[in-house]
Amino acid sequence: MIRVTPRISIDDNEVSESFIRASGPGGQNVNKVSTAVQLRFDAANSPALSVGAFRRLRRLAGRRMTRDGVLIIEARNFRTRESNRRDARDRLLRLIRKAALSPRIRRKTKSPLRAKERRLETKRRRAQTKTRRGTVRGFDV
Repeated sequence: MIRVTPRISIDDNEVSESFIRASGPGGQNVNKVSTAVQLRFDAANSPALSVGAFRRLRRLAGRRMTRDGVLIIEARNFRTRESNRRDARDRLLRLIRKAALSPRIRRKTKSPLRAKERRLETKRRRAQTKTRRGTVRGFDV
């Protein structure tokens, strides 16, 4: 059981991991040892996530989520399987925790009448200053 938040916990069999060869530099082991981890989590069919949390997770995951709702995380930053495995799980947990937070409801606020009057008065003064900068007419040189 993977504990995400006090309310959300994911069963171990909902997450599948496969080890693949990592690209990039790595010396002798790069073509022999499969150290990169590809973690798959079927978020669409997970009983742990609410509909709202799943929608937020889909938006946060972007291209990492398939059309079927399977979240795929690849971790290849480290040289050992265990470190990459830990990194992939940490990234999954961070994503789900972020998706679990429901956005705060925005309440409309009204600016005070005095602030509005002050702003309009400042605009009037500024406009007056700019009009006075114009060319002077009716003055013979």
